Amino acid sequence: MSTQTQRMTGRETLDLAFAQLTDVLPGRAARWLAWLRSPKAIWLRIPAGLLCIAAAAFWFMPIIGIEWLPVGLLLLAEDVPFLRKPVGKLILFLLARWRRLQLWWRARRR
Repeated sequence: MSTQTQRMTGRETLDLAFAQLTDVLPGRAARWLAWLRSPKAIWLRIPAGLLCIAAAAFWFMPIIGIEWLPVGLLLLAEDVPFLRKPVGKLILFLLARWRRLQLWWRARRR
């Protein structure tokens, strides 16, 4: 983790995580995520976040997986200040791991 990320506020860390996630997502999903971040979507964001976290508890079932936990935390972190920095750092960490995995996969296929 860089020192720049450590000095950022919770809101800045979360905004950076959302920006990097938006760059990785396909266009339609990125627009949906941007809409969910808007203030008018709070009525959907909080229940959807709680539902995603609850769904992650059923990770052992087909279709539903543990990947819903960071999604739910990300949605809740928008409205719960003490979650912003840790969730932002978690998303940034997961995105960095995703990029490393992509590079490894491309190098392996050559």
